[in-house]
Amino acid sequence: MTDDDFTATLPRKRMGAGVLLSDGQGRVLLVEPTYKDHWEIPGGAVEADESPYTAVVREIEEELGLSLRPGRLLVTDWVPPRPGRTEGLMLVFDGGILTREQTARIRLPAAELRGWAWCTEQEAAERLSGLLARRIVAAVRARAANTAAYLENGFAR
Repeated sequence: MTDDDFTATLPRKRMGAGVLLSDGQGRVLLVEPTYKDHWEIPGGAVEADESPYTAVVREIEEELGLSLRPGRLLVTDWVPPRPGRTEGLMLVFDGGILTREQTARIRLPAAELRGWAWCTEQEAAERLSGLLARRIVAAVRARAANTAAYLENGFAR
């Protein structure tokens, strides 16, 4: 058996990459998808043969119309399988603080996103799924502490 044959037999995981973007008041940018009930942060699925960083840069361009290069990784979150979904690895990168000029250039794809909003932690908790709300709180804290967080299902380990 060759190395290629061996790696082809290993399990596959779903992977997503998102970005934590903030304004000068410390609020986070959330987007409202047309295809689900809860809001999200900008980001999406990492495609085959694509790095998570490349995926998040692509998603920022596709979802917001902005050309940004995020900074460091803030959160790695392993999400267990559930009905209709395989287990996954979700990553959140630091997108920094958007200027007013950058914010004014946001353009959403109407077929994918209804809108966007700057949200406080409380407002984000009301709009996000519980899992994503936990992940975003961890990302905000990791950014403030200049560290990274490892989570499982949104909970620190």
